[in-house]
Amino acid sequence: MLPDLTQYLWIVWLVLALIFVIIELLTLEFTFLMLGAGTLIGGLGVNLIGGPWWAQVLAAAAIAALLLFTIRPLLLKALHRSSVLHPTNVDALYGLGGRVMAPFVEGAGSVKLDNGETWTARLIGPDPGLDAGSRVVVTAVRGATVEVAPPPQPATTD
Repeated sequence: MLPDLTQYLWIVWLVLALIFVIIELLTLEFTFLMLGAGTLIGGLGVNLIGGPWWAQVLAAAAIAALLLFTIRPLLLKALHRSSVLHPTNVDALYGLGGRVMAPFVEGAGSVKLDNGETWTARLIGPDPGLDAGSRVVVTAVRGATVEVAPPPQPATTD
């Protein structure tokens, strides 16, 4: 006189989907999300229309496999496409060009960078006699001071 437990199978599908979603939140690889969607769409869906337990399991497995091999690669590609690193703030200053605002005195001066900011600058290496308006390139940032050097001269071929 055991009760028919298949009438409560919808609870099993909901709990299984919830477990898959929780695991997905920990892994963030879209694998368990696809398994959870398969259990909800396939397992719970067939259960709600009155299908037998074996049809529910087959539908859940088929839909989860379909999602794993079709939707997951597209989601991963979109996720990795947007993860290209773009330098910002101080990191974006390295290699940026600029113009000397006033001649360097004892290696210290002022430059206006190509992004419009004016910075206190230190000249790297010997002073090549940079006048106001000469081009320089940022080589490092040290606090509120940028270290600059003359731009490399293109090699000439004779």
